[in-house]
Amino acid sequence: MGKPSKTRTEKSPRRKASAGGNPAAQNVAKGRAGPVAMGDAPPGLGIGTRLRHARLMRGARMKDIAIAAACSESLISKIENNKLEPSLQVLNRLCSVLGINLGDLFNAQQSDDTIVTRSNQRAVVEMDPLRRGHGILMERVIPYARGHLLQSNIHAVAPGGSSFGLISHEGEEVGYIIAGEIELFVGGKSFKLSAGDTFCFRSELGHGYRNCGPNEARILFVNTPPTFA
Repeated sequence: MGKPSKTRTEKSPRRKASAGGNPAAQNVAKGRAGPVAMGDAPPGLGIGTRLRHARLMRGARMKDIAIAAACSESLISKIENNKLEPSLQVLNRLCSVLGINLGDLFNAQQSDDTIVTRSNQRAVVEMDPLRRGHGILMERVIPYARGHLLQSNIHAVAPGGSSFGLISHEGEEVGYIIAGEIELFVGGKSFKLSAGDTFCFRSELGHGYRNCGPNEARILFVNTPPTFA
């Protein structure tokens, strides 16, 4: 294999993307540019990856984003594949169209010492009985930090415990029943699940669950994007 090619930037006139004479694009970009250097992007998870993730979560095509942000589809492709560093003006427009915060693209990831979390070291959070349910303890599988594309927790649900009503939010989630029995509610339907069963659904559908068995239930949840701290 040859040496990896260097990342292309927009220093060349042919590569430079700007709002040009598009008044709407210029209005989006005005007043939002801050002192952010492209070199601040964390290694391993480029801003292009995060932009692509945000687009896919919204079910939007590259063409849709390109039209809304007043730039070419080819430019979007290069940015999403981390082959091109966009100008701050273009980045502002993309963030505006995708409804994300510019600063979140540059949040540093956690250090390598959090790659492994031992079973007795996971942070445990008691769910708020007024808003998120009762009889539920949540163990963090992915330590909470801004910048993650995934959120994962193990929900330990006492007999009779349940989430608070049905919630809906942006994204997608998947679950695995580690132990016990639960009743899962998604989009007006209910499902009885037991150890070994799995589920997957769009998070925009109203969803919730309850422990319908005599023993503690344990559920591994993975969802994206992260929804709560």
